[in-house]
Amino acid sequence: MVAFAKIAVLGAGRVGSLIALELSKHHEVTAVDLSGGALEVLRPAVSTVTADLSSEERIAEVVRSFELVVNALPGNLGFRVLKTCLRVGKDLVDVSFMPEDPLQLGDLAASAGVTAVVDAGFAPGLSNILVGRIQSELGPLDEVEVNVGGLPREPRPPLYHSVLFSLVDLVDEYLRPARVIRGGRVVPVDPLSAIERVRVLGFDLERFPTDGLRTMLQTIRAENMTEYTLRWPGHLERMKILKELGLLDRQYLEIALGILKKHMAYEVADISIMEVIGRVGGRAMKYVLYDEATGRHSSMARVTGYTAIQVVELLIRGLVPEGLVAPEYLGMNSKTFNYIVEGVKSKGIKLERTGITASRNISHNVTLYET
Repeated sequence: MVAFAKIAVLGAGRVGSLIALELSKHHEVTAVDLSGGALEVLRPAVSTVTADLSSEERIAEVVRSFELVVNALPGNLGFRVLKTCLRVGKDLVDVSFMPEDPLQLGDLAASAGVTAVVDAGFAPGLSNILVGRIQSELGPLDEVEVNVGGLPREPRPPLYHSVLFSLVDLVDEYLRPARVIRGGRVVPVDPLSAIERVRVLGFDLERFPTDGLRTMLQTIRAENMTEYTLRWPGHLERMKILKELGLLDRQYLEIALGILKKHMAYEVADISIMEVIGRVGGRAMKYVLYDEATGRHSSMARVTGYTAIQVVELLIRGLVPEGLVAPEYLGMNSKTFNYIVEGVKSKGIKLERTGITASRNISHNVTLYET
């Protein structure tokens, strides 16, 4: 593919808008969304198309004239977009957090002769890339731990959290069983069954296991591996109560989403925090990330969008192989890893590799939080 590309960005929410605006500086970009209001703020820098992308036929019709597609739609549409783009032969970078396993479409991607990078956002995404780098340097790992969260800088009661991306995808984190690695085997865990207190980058927080390992369950060789999502103290206890009362069950979910939106859909500056730690024997590596909202863009949009943009540019330059590509593979290659990390850091996102003393258990300052 040439250095200049004709790109469709599906979804004009916070993340999609940032991606569209940044890519439009160097490429011909069209943003596609059902919301005319979301598209209006992108004009005239970005061309726009108002469309309902809930059907494969409409997706195919919209993307057919583009060289590359970036999918920033909610997760429930992700697999549909991925399958359609492969079917019509369009390269794709996806940040949708789809519940399905994208690797099952690997044969379709290979036969189509296209490149599709899935989970190319923050976590999953940048977290996978860092784990891939750690494995490439240390080899098969005894333990991997990812602590990651997007948090309101000033949380408000009663839920002490704000909606920083799709509310449906946010609630899914509390409902979807978290797949972790224990003793080399994949084990499902109730995400709210073990809430812990933890201190990360100087912040006293809570964490719970979430289903963010995804492709790494098949690609990373580790005896034990867990992704934890971080929240301010008090939030997880309240979500656990809602779940135990059945208010997050499917038949009540629309009502619950309305209530949650009322209490969490407030505009506030946000921060992003991440630790990625890997250990084998007496050797360990740790990456830490911190970012704050700047200007018109939230921190969650920044860490997700700028990671995806670097992957897009790698694909345009022909530096990503054909087929369905998990982001950790980009971390295993030093050239693609350095390109992504340096690009993210150039946007003011603090990302550093630090040394730690390896121990039997890499979790630190953690206590069980009784609820």
